[in-house]
Formats: sequence, C-alpha cells, structure tokens
Amino acid sequence: MDVFTKCSEINDLLEARKEGAARDLLISVLDYHERHGLEYSECLNHLIRETGLYPYLKVATASWQERFVFEVFKVDSGETEELTLHREQSAVLKKLLAGESLAVSAPTSFGKTFVIDAFIAIAQPANVMIIVPTIALMDEVRRRIYRKFGASYKIITTTDASLGERNLFVFPQERATGYAETLSSIDLLVVDEFYKASSNFDQDRCPSLLKAILKLSKISKQRYFLAPNIRSLGENVFTSGMEFVDKLDFSTVFLKKHELYKRIKSEGEKGNVLVELIKKNATKTLIYAASYSQIDKVGLLLSENLAVLERPLLKAFAKWLSDSYGTDWKLIELVKHGVGIHNGQIHRSLSQIQIKLFESTQGLDTIVSTSSLIEGVNTSAEAVVLWKNGSGRGRSKLNAFTYKNIIGRAGRMFKYFVGQIYLLEKPPEEADTQLDIDFPDSMLGGIDETEHKESLTKEQVAQIISFRERMTELVGVEGFHRIYDGTGLLRSNDSQLILTIAEHIHENRKTWNGLNYLNSSNPADWGRLLGLVIGFQTPIVHSFPQSVSWSRKRDMFVKFVQVLSKNWDWRLPRILQALSPDVDVNLFFKLERDVTFALASLVHDVNVLQKEILKSGVDVSGFVSRLSHAFLPSVVYQLEEFGLPRMIARKIQNAGLIDFETRYEDLHAALAVINRIGKDAVLQLPVLSDFDRYIVRHFFEGIEPA
Repeated sequence: MDVFTKCSEINDLLEARKEGAARDLLISVLDYHERHGLEYSECLNHLIRETGLYPYLKVATASWQERFVFEVFKVDSGETEELTLHREQSAVLKKLLAGESLAVSAPTSFGKTFVIDAFIAIAQPANVMIIVPTIALMDEVRRRIYRKFGASYKIITTTDASLGERNLFVFPQERATGYAETLSSIDLLVVDEFYKASSNFDQDRCPSLLKAILKLSKISKQRYFLAPNIRSLGENVFTSGMEFVDKLDFSTVFLKKHELYKRIKSEGEKGNVLVELIKKNATKTLIYAASYSQIDKVGLLLSENLAVLERPLLKAFAKWLSDSYGTDWKLIELVKHGVGIHNGQIHRSLSQIQIKLFESTQGLDTIVSTSSLIEGVNTSAEAVVLWKNGSGRGRSKLNAFTYKNIIGRAGRMFKYFVGQIYLLEKPPEEADTQLDIDFPDSMLGGIDETEHKESLTKEQVAQIISFRERMTELVGVEGFHRIYDGTGLLRSNDSQLILTIAEHIHENRKTWNGLNYLNSSNPADWGRLLGLVIGFQTPIVHSFPQSVSWSRKRDMFVKFVQVLSKNWDWRLPRILQALSPDVDVNLFFKLERDVTFALASLVHDVNVLQKEILKSGVDVSGFVSRLSHAFLPSVVYQLEEFGLPRMIARKIQNAGLIDFETRYEDLHAALAVINRIGKDAVLQLPVLSDFDRYIVRHFFEGIEPA
C-alpha cells in the first residue's frame, strides 16, 4: 500500500465534505498498519483526529495537538484507567450529563453502551434501569457492569431482589415493570434495541416493551434509548420529550462487502462456496442462516466437509455435550469441526459457553445462527456470511434494516478494523428506516384512554371502553381495578385473549372448579386442566410438526409437561428417552421454553381471573412458579442465566457442597452463599470433569465481587 497516496485521498475526501468515505478509507489504512506492525505517522494521526476517531490516536508518534485531544477526550468508564471517547460518543455523553433524554441511532460499532458506563462512573446515579431484548444480552451486560460497578452498586437481574442503596437493574422487557411500584424514581432508563417497540419489528413482544416504557418513563428523570439504522423517528407518546440523535454514518470499523452471489448459479454451488470460504479464511466467522432448518443444512454441510480439529478444548466440550445431552445431538459432531450454533431456544448457559469458546483462539472458529445473531451475540467476529436472505419467518425476505443489523456484527474496534461481509445471496435494496411506534390493538385493555387520548384513534378509544365494560361485568369493578390498576397482575398484554379466558371461566364454572388438580404432586392429574388451558392459545404447540393434528399436538405437549416435572431428578438423556420418539433434543429446547414462558404466563393469568370470577379460594401460583422454572429449583434455573448449567448444579448438590433446594430469600442470597463457599471449593470436587471446571471458572468470573 502506498500510504502517502492513501492519506492524500483521505484528505481530498475530507475537503470535499465526504467524511464517511474518508473514515472508511482511513480505517482500511489503519488495518494495513496493524497487520504489518507499522508505526503511525504524524500525518496519519492528524487524519484520525480530523475524522473524530480519537481512540485510534497513537500518542507516541503524534503531534502535541493530537496528544492534547487524546487526553481531553478521556473519561472514567469504570475501568482501571480512563479511556478516550471518539468525537460522537463524547457529544452523546455530554448531552446525557447535561440531563437530556436521547433516542440515539448509530451503527453497532459506535459504542452506544460504552456511554452508559461512562455516565454511571461520572454521574454516580442512584438507580439505573437497562432493558435489553434477550436473556443472553442481559448476562453480557450484567457481567460487564458487575466487573466495573459491582463493588458500589447492587446489580439486579431478577424481580424478587431487595433493593440496595444504589442499584443497577438489567432486565428483559417482561421483567422490567416489576419494580415500577417499588421505586420512587429512576435516574436513567436505558432501552437497548428500542426499535423493538414497533410492531413492525417485533409484533409478539412489542406490547410488553411498550408497557414497560410507559410505566417506567413516569418515574424516570432521564431516558436513553438505543438502536441501529434508524433514519427518522415518528412522533409518538413513548419517546415524547426525547431528542432524536442520528449518528448513522459514524462507524469505527469499515465493512468490506464481497458479492459472491453474483457468480453462484445453484444451491449446490452456494454450499461449495461457503465451504471453501470457511476453509480459506482462518478467522472468526458468524454465518446468518435465517431459520432452524437452514442451521441444520449449513451444519451438515460444514461437518461433512471441514476437517476435525485436534483441539483439546473442543474435544472436552464435545464429550461434555454427549454426557449432558445424549449422543444423538448434531452439535456434538459440529463442535469437533470448530463450529457452534446459536439460536433463541438452546439453554442459556450453553449459549454463553459457545460464545466464550468462540472468543478463544483454541475454541470455536464459526457460529451458525438465526436472528439471535443480532439480538444476543455481541462478540468479536472478523467475518459475517449471509447464507440466506430470509427473515426466518416463513418465506419473507430480510428487510434493509435487519440486513444492516446482521452485517453490523462484523468488525470490532482495535481488533478487526475491517469487517468482511460475504454475501451468498442477494441482499435487500438500500432503504432508510423511519421508526413508527403506535399502540397495538392487542394491548388496549390496560390503557387509560383519557391519559393517552391524543395517541389513540376513535376506534381504539371505543375498543378500550367496550373491553372495560365487559370485563367489569365478569370480574366486578373492584376486581377490574385489582387486575389493571398499577400492579400489573396479568402477564399477557393481549386484551382479547384475557377477555376470552374470563368469559369461558364465567360461563363454565363447573369445568374450572377442578383447577386445583394442578396442585397435585401426581403429574397424571394435570392432563385435563392443562389441555383446557392450552386451548386458549394454540400457538403454544406450534413447535410440533405441522402434519400432526391439533388434538395430538395438545396431548404431546401435556405429556411433555408431565415428563418435564422430572427435570431435576432425571438427567436430560433419560428425559429424552421418556419422550422418544416424539421429542428430540432440539424440540426439547423449544418446548421447555414454551413451558417456562408461554404456558406459565397463560396459567398465571387463568389463575388471576378465576380468583376474581369463581372466588373458590383455589390458588395455583405454586404450579405457575414450577412451570416458570422448568420444574427445577428456582435458584438453579436462575443460575443458568449466570452461566451455571443445571447438570453441574446437580453434581454440586449431590456432592453435598451446596443445597440448591434451600428456599433462599432471593438469588442474591444464593450468590452470597456460593461466593462464601468459593470457587476453589467447587473446583476441587472430584465429581466434576475438566470441562465442568472450565465452565465453573467462567461462571465465577461473572459473580465474584470486584
């Protein structure tokens, strides 16, 4: 590379006010310097300053002006040393420290979350709540802020924890409203990936996020909403009073696209191109495969064509998977070839283990993923491969917004200056995205039509009034207030579903009088009532093959719940054997998730409504709790979010070191016990395998006090 000529080109672009193009070219020059171990010239440092990329400055070869900038833009972000912000980060942080509320759109590499850490370190707020879209991302954020702020803040990720003097809350949206009544104020409310508040991007979960934003904004002094790739923000009540900051064109990495699809003529040829690409590029690679079936297809392709890697860490992981999940799982073979999988269904701890292995030089080289790639993986990858231009939902194509999110996972500041994008199918056309956030009809039941009349249509106001009148007939005036006034008793935000359940209970009292059978210790007694509950929300059983009749799916799901009740007593291979041939390990993950989220929420709401309508004194909240924890001890289920798999918790329990069945006051009390016993005591247990110990070390890294 003729560096001087490139620097001249960069300068010309800057003079022509084409800063984005200048920055991209500059980053490619920095990448060249890093790969060849070259020192930065004074000229190069000057161009870094001109483009606002201050963290990239090399002060040893910089002029006094650049050294001054490097020092002036340093901030405390909770690390042991102050770090330098880039120009646009500094501008955002300055606005937050001035008390402004911001909705910021910027690329993945911008470092939007770094600003949160700097705000906490500098402003020292009493309460900060961070809402994230997934459990996986929650654990990542928790680990980061625990390492930085665990000594001065209580880090809360569950809804049952007592408050500390100063608190940092990290929640997915469904948990976020739990403290709305407990907290008098929140200093900063952060919503990561706030585009999911629009039904255009997440129709199923947007009502719960909107509900959280409405409730928590009332007690928040400041709000900081983050999203990539939003060009404009439509006027709405949820971001009212916030300044929209568009930093869409400021990126700290350069994405280099390779349009390989232009020479691919068939599906078979596409497979050959992928295999050769993975073989040739000895780098960390994320493959977007769109759907579970495509993950299987790509996985088979790679396992048949890539060499088995002689890496002790991967061999140990493959054996651990075989022992823990049975010998039939396809992931076991994939791991031997340096390939992992990531989707929203597999056990949380297993996702974390694979991400940790992906970040190791002797671990996984490639991860094949669905859309969880953009929601729950925030790791360093040099390359992203677009295997399928699909959304994973039927036959629909990716939109430009999601496509940009996917490719934005390539590159990482200081590690991979240039992110390599390999397109094996034609991507969507470029398009600007306006984010419009409205009240979806499904959540109107819990809305005050007078408070939000300016944001509602006449039809929606009429729908709210009609719903309230009908529900009042069914549960009474006091019952309606108990359900909807502030406490958020119901988990579902679908008012039509709630009305359907209430009417059925009201009109079929004798049928529902048997609800107490769900409190039976004999799973055989649950069948009829579970089948009745499932009937309200048939998508619960959507994971079974389409060829199976609905009644058969219902029976299979009921059987699954009954067998799942042995989740703590039996090892997973034995559970799978009991469910065979209907359920394999992949379907097990999906169904267990359906039980802990969809079914638990549904039974919970049935329980709330039947108390108001039948007034029989029956309460099945204990059964709801067991469903919510997949019939594991609650602390075992919660610790999986922290990276401790249930099978290792079982070994520790059997060794007599920790009793996970104890009723701890909350998760923090259990963590205090675990820390008191200590990592060394756990590692010394002879019952643990070497890979168990690898996982235990990772687990303790996330919970040990700073």
